[in-house]
Amino acid sequence: MSAPPDPGAKISLLQQREIEAKIVGPLLRAVREEIGEERTLEIVRTVISELARQSGADLARLFGESTLEAFAETLDRWREGGALEIEMLEQSSERLSFNVTRCRYAEMYRALGLADLGANLSCIRDAALVQGFNPTIRLTRTQTIMQGAPHCDFRFTISDPPESAESCNRKPVG
Repeated sequence: MSAPPDPGAKISLLQQREIEAKIVGPLLRAVREEIGEERTLEIVRTVISELARQSGADLARLFGESTLEAFAETLDRWREGGALEIEMLEQSSERLSFNVTRCRYAEMYRALGLADLGANLSCIRDAALVQGFNPTIRLTRTQTIMQGAPHCDFRFTISDPPESAESCNRKPVG
């Protein structure tokens, strides 16, 4: 008999996404059969984006600031357990640019037979997360490994530094 799991043990973000995908994937497939793919994905994108926006706001409160430098510190959580391999291109107070050269999130969704849902369950979070963290930070990304590209190109810029984490009003990305 194995020992019970440690209730204080922290799981990686990749492990969390895998647990979620094993539940949500089959559920979404069933819902898609009932209401159609377009409406199902519209609902998924709305819900996942709102959850990510809230996570971004929570991160800003946790850090006590919502600068681009503070946001860059959150990359460690994304990379836990080798989940992402990142090639850093530029990091300053106004810009954060990097390429993801290996994405174990994409590999995990493919292994679970959910490659068609991966972008909607994972990649859709990125812009919403940063908007929740600080609405003056913008993410430009033209390609993802999840959708078949050789790398993901993340380019973050900040327009006006925020006054504080509390000044970040959460508005939907449109």
